[in-house]
Amino acid sequence: DTLWDLAIAEVEKRENPGDDDGKPGEVWEKSVLFMGNKNGGKTTIILRCLEREESPKPTLALEYTFGRRARRHNTPKDVAHFWELGGGTSLVELIRIPITSHNIRSFAVVLVLDLSKPNELWTTMESLLQVTRNHVNKILTKLEKTNPEVAAEIKQRTWNDLQRDHPDCALVDPFPIPLVIIGSKYDIFNEFDSEMRKIISKTLRFVSHYYGASLVFTSKSEALLLKARALINHLAFGCDKSKSVSVDPSKPLFIPAGLDSMSQIGPPPASDSDLGKMRANTPLELWKKVFEKTFPPKSFCDLQDTKDPAQDSQYAEYEVDVMRAQKNQ
Repeated sequence: DTLWDLAIAEVEKRENPGDDDGKPGEVWEKSVLFMGNKNGGKTTIILRCLEREESPKPTLALEYTFGRRARRHNTPKDVAHFWELGGGTSLVELIRIPITSHNIRSFAVVLVLDLSKPNELWTTMESLLQVTRNHVNKILTKLEKTNPEVAAEIKQRTWNDLQRDHPDCALVDPFPIPLVIIGSKYDIFNEFDSEMRKIISKTLRFVSHYYGASLVFTSKSEALLLKARALINHLAFGCDKSKSVSVDPSKPLFIPAGLDSMSQIGPPPASDSDLGKMRANTPLELWKKVFEKTFPPKSFCDLQDTKDPAQDSQYAEYEVDVMRAQKNQ
């Protein structure tokens, strides 16, 4: 196709937005934003999804890449835009760049949490999801005025994974756009004390179920990366969703959205007397207090240990660096 053909196709697509499944000859575009702990393995997961063999480099601020895949033989390739937010929670305001009112219908979020750092887990998860949710809600509020049908469709879709008769409908608060939570570095996590593993696994199951998210534990092992890849390919290319479930705490968790329940997860892992002393307004707050009793959050600031990218050899540019040195002098 020439550039003009692509431009005409794009305009037609915008003027006649079809349903999500798309027509047989139509290219669909999805966007996925990866965020989470610093050095948590986001880049590695993206490279595996795109079947690229290169070794991961540290992510600076917000990075973009894309993948293409044909649904069937002789059909145009679908495009998936992958955005990755670096710097843990220090640059969270940058999420406003990839998530816009134009692509909100086809946007999804992957939150990668480092299982080997439980003391940073809740803080990272809470701050990233809170800022993302506020931004998405602002977009939806604007859409309700300009395009109420799309806003209603997005809101309805958040409940699609929970069956109408699911007993937890009144107890959960689904994230406004599709969400996958990945627990990375399972190999290190697996060496933790079994009680610690149980608390982390149970808490992540509750949080994922509460937000209507899928949950998967992964490490560098090929078998586990394939499971994470299946969930991401579902978001990015509409591949079939896996129906398998693994809730055994002694094995890596794999729970697609809507297939868990509060009764299976059970109460927060604390004694009745401890639970009685904790004051919380919502179930989420109660789980947070129980979790942070075992894993007190580190008062860490992501910005402090950010190295100056100007000194990083992977961003060296001779002419720019010479001018910069001259200016400094």
